[in-house]
Formats: sequence, structure tokens, C-alpha cells
Amino acid sequence: MALEAPQRGGSAVMLCIASAGMVTALAVSSFTLDWTHSVERTQWSENWLVTEAGLQLVEASVEGAGAGIDLPDDAVLANGRWSYRPNLPPLETLTLAASGMTATPWTLCSEGQECLSLGEAAGETVRLWVGEERCRG
Repeated sequence: MALEAPQRGGSAVMLCIASAGMVTALAVSSFTLDWTHSVERTQWSENWLVTEAGLQLVEASVEGAGAGIDLPDDAVLANGRWSYRPNLPPLETLTLAASGMTATPWTLCSEGQECLSLGEAAGETVRLWVGEERCRG
């Protein structure tokens, strides 16, 4: 079943992605962001909602703890991954900065869409935000 894009003032809310000089608009209500930690080389995964209030991180998981990886006290180990539910307010903007030190770029996937590779070039900045229609911003 496809997820409906949330509405804001009568128009569809979009996930806007600015990367490599282009802006992409996706009519999605959620997405998963995956990447490999630059030092520990462990896989990270975050589940996000696209809401009228902004981008809401609802769940995160990582393969292990280590340098730069601080797991919260309520993290649960299952199937080789530590998972937890961050209690954070929605973000107006999520900025990803490619260090060039990671083994892979970020991968953004959402239901009904092809996965996107983001931040493939060292120094590339990727910006995600919630917008309306054509993602002006």
C-alpha cells in the first residue's frame, strides 16, 4: 500500500533534496537513510517521517558501538543491531556533509521510489527539508 503524502494548507508536502547543484522533490511520507560510519565501518540506518512540522527522526539503528557512536541507555540489541527511538523535535532542515572518509555515500530509500545515493563526492553538502510542490527554498 502506498503512503499518502501529508498535506500542508491544501497542497502536498514534499521531501526536498538539494544535492550536486540540483533540487529533487519526492512525494513521500517517510524515508530511510543508510550509511557506513567513517571510522568504525559499521552500518547506520535511520527512519524518518516527512511531516508538516518538519523531518521527524523516529528510529535509528547501528551495527555496533565505538568511536563517535554513543548509544542511548534505552538502545536494544536484536539481530546484531542496536536500535533506539530518539526523542527529538522535528528538524526544519537536515544537512549531510560528505567527508570523503566513508566507504559509501548515504542511501535514501522510500516506498514506491528508487533509492538515491547522496553525497558521493568528498566535500559535497546535501540538504533535506519539507517543502510544498516544487521545493522552493
